[in-house]
Amino acid sequence: MMILNKADLIFPDWPAPVNVRSLQTTRAGGVSVAPYDSLNLGGHVGDDGLKVATNRQLLSAYMPTEPLWLNQVHGTVVVDAATASCLPSADASFARVKGAVCVTMTADCLPVLLCDEAGTAVAAVHAGWRGLCDGVIEAAVAAMQMHPKNLMAWLGPAIGPNAFEVGPEVRVQFIVKDAQAELAFKQHHDKWLGDIYKIATQRLNNAGITQIYGGGLCTYTDQEHFFSFRRDGATGRMASLIWLDGVWWDRDLAG
Repeated sequence: MMILNKADLIFPDWPAPVNVRSLQTTRAGGVSVAPYDSLNLGGHVGDDGLKVATNRQLLSAYMPTEPLWLNQVHGTVVVDAATASCLPSADASFARVKGAVCVTMTADCLPVLLCDEAGTAVAAVHAGWRGLCDGVIEAAVAAMQMHPKNLMAWLGPAIGPNAFEVGPEVRVQFIVKDAQAELAFKQHHDKWLGDIYKIATQRLNNAGITQIYGGGLCTYTDQEHFFSFRRDGATGRMASLIWLDGVWWDRDLAG
């Protein structure tokens, strides 16, 4: 019987409460074949559906219930993972009840996980550049209905600041929304290199959140561990997941 090895997963290093569980997948540990090799969790990228289902089943050993998978549309809609219908069109989810698993899938976009210090609310955010620019992080923070000073964030693997090349129109869109975003761009020939980790940190700070962890794992340059749409085109998707602990959770799985 095939199992998903803990060594193929990333367990976020942040001071979340003990009842907050989170994990980040890599591209390793699944059954998909090239160009989706091997733990592709995205059912919308052209991979064989049975292999995606098998990969999700392998991941399920680490979770209390099936995650609320989203139809991500690069917007700012946030849904409740405990009550939303299957595959809602949204780019973030939150939960306040035990066992409701929030998830976002990425392959260069920035995954952001959120929780409060008391362990009463969690959220997962898909922060592609459009959603990041338009306020998806702020929307998720608002949906959690918690005082921002009590929240913390973990930034997962995303395209790094030396690889995220954009046109001047993208830079302008960010600066129009927040002037300090200018600090996150440096000119590269006739284009710009953008630091989405820095922009996300700016937005979190603006929302009142100062406890920020993670960042620095570049999907584009680390082909061994991460999928990257910009690097490969046809490729898989990784998942960033978070939930509140329930009595059924096997703590031995998380180490």
